[in-house]
Amino acid sequence: MHELLGLTLIELTQALRMRKASPVDVMDAVLARIDATHADLNAVVAMYDRDALRRAARAAEERLARGADRPLEGIPLGVKDLEDADGLVTSQGSLPFRDRVAHRDSTQVERLRAAGAIVVGKTNAPEFGYTAITKNLVYGVTRSPWNLERTPGGSSGGSAAAMAANVLPLVTASDGGGSIRIPASFTGTFGLKTSFGRIPHGPFEHWEYGDTSVFGPLTKTVEDAALFMDQVVGASPHDANSLPHPGISYLDTVRRPLPSGLRIGYSPDLGYAVVQSDVAAAVDEAVRVFEKLGHHVERINGGPPQLGREWGFLGAFELAARLHELLPEQESRFGRGFITGVKMAWQMNPEIWGKQAHMRARLNDWCAELFGRVDLLATPTVPYDPPPAKGPFPEETEGRKQVLAGVASFTIPFNLSWHPAATVRVGLSRAKLPIGMQIVGPRHRDDLVLQAARAFERERPWHPVWPTTW
Repeated sequence: MHELLGLTLIELTQALRMRKASPVDVMDAVLARIDATHADLNAVVAMYDRDALRRAARAAEERLARGADRPLEGIPLGVKDLEDADGLVTSQGSLPFRDRVAHRDSTQVERLRAAGAIVVGKTNAPEFGYTAITKNLVYGVTRSPWNLERTPGGSSGGSAAAMAANVLPLVTASDGGGSIRIPASFTGTFGLKTSFGRIPHGPFEHWEYGDTSVFGPLTKTVEDAALFMDQVVGASPHDANSLPHPGISYLDTVRRPLPSGLRIGYSPDLGYAVVQSDVAAAVDEAVRVFEKLGHHVERINGGPPQLGREWGFLGAFELAARLHELLPEQESRFGRGFITGVKMAWQMNPEIWGKQAHMRARLNDWCAELFGRVDLLATPTVPYDPPPAKGPFPEETEGRKQVLAGVASFTIPFNLSWHPAATVRVGLSRAKLPIGMQIVGPRHRDDLVLQAARAFERERPWHPVWPTTW
C-alpha cells in the first residue's frame, strides 16, 4: 500500500498543497489499491474511465502549481451507490435499476466536486439501503477489512470498508436508521449522522416524504469529518428541508476546546437494548474520559419508546411508493428479504399511521426532557460484534434474546427525532473487532457533537491503527 493512503484527509490535503505529493500519485495509488483489495473487500463496485481520472488528477496538479487550488483539490472520492454521480449508474444495489445512468450529480456530490474532489466511482450498498449488511444481487457481498468473514455494516458498508482499508481518502455516506454510525462502528472509522436538513438531499425524481435519512461524513478522524462538512452544508433550492448555512467553520470549531463543565448523560441500554458484555464494558470505561476532562457524567435510566417496527413500516411505505409500478412483474428481480419488507407497506392504514405518529411524538417528548437536563448523551453505537458478511443478524446475544431493532437499537431513535449523533472508536472486542460509542447532541448542534468527539479523540486516538492487510 502506498504511504499516501495512510494519511488522514487533512494530512493529505496539506501534503498536496505543500507540493510534497502529487494528485497524480494519489490517484495512481488509489487505483492500485482498488485493484489489490477488490477481490477481498468488494468495496468499490463501479468506476469512471481510468484515463479520464488521471487527466482530472493532472488538471488538479496544475491548479495546485498555480495556487488556484480548492479545499479538496485532487482528492479521490467514492460515492455511495444510493447517490447520483453524473455519468455513473445509480443501481441502488437493485437489478431493475442496474442500467440507470445518472445525468447529474446530487447536490452533495456537486459541492464536493466544486471543492476539488475527483469522483472515482461508486461504493457498494445493500439494496436501497434497507439493511445493515452490505450485499446485493448486482455487485455481491462487501466484507470487512478487519475480518473478511464479517460485514462492514450497512448501508454505507462499501464506503466504510474503503475508508478503513485505506482504499479511498474520501467517501460519501448516508444514514436513515444507523447507516453511517453502524458501519463506522463496525470498521472503527468516525461517522456523523447530521441533523435532518443539515446537508441537502436531491435533486429528486419524486418529492421525498421520508424524513429520517440524512447525509453525513464517514472519515478516519473527526477533523476530516469537519473538513467534509465545511464543503457541503447550507440550504439548497432542490431540498425544501435543507437548513441554512450555520455561519461557522466546523473545522475551526473542532480545533477549539470543548466548552467546560458539560452535563453528559450516559445510557448503557436506552432501557431496552441487549448489549454484548465486552461492548458494554468498553463503552462504560470510555465515557469516563469525559469525567477526566472535567465534565459531569450521569446515568440515564429508562429510555424512549421502542420504534423499530414503526421505523420499518415508514421506510417500507416510502419504498413501496417508488417501486409499486414495477410490481408484481419484476418482483422476482428484487432480493427476497428486501421485497418482503417492502410489501409490508400494503398493511398500512390510518390506524397504524396514527399510532406511529403518537409514538414518535412520545419519542420527541423524551428527547426534549432529556436534552433539557443534559448537554450530550453517550451510548454504545451497536450492541454486538459485526455479523457474518452474508448475515444473518443474531437472534440472541450471550443467551439473551435480541430486541426487534437489534443492530440499530441505539441508532434508530435519533433518525426519527432528527438529533445529530456520531460514533467514535473506543477499542476492540474480544473478537478483535472495533467497538463504537455514540455521542448524541441537541438538534442542530452538529458542532457540539463534533467538538465532543474531537475531545474524546485527543484522549483516545484511534488513527493510524487500520486493517491494511488481512
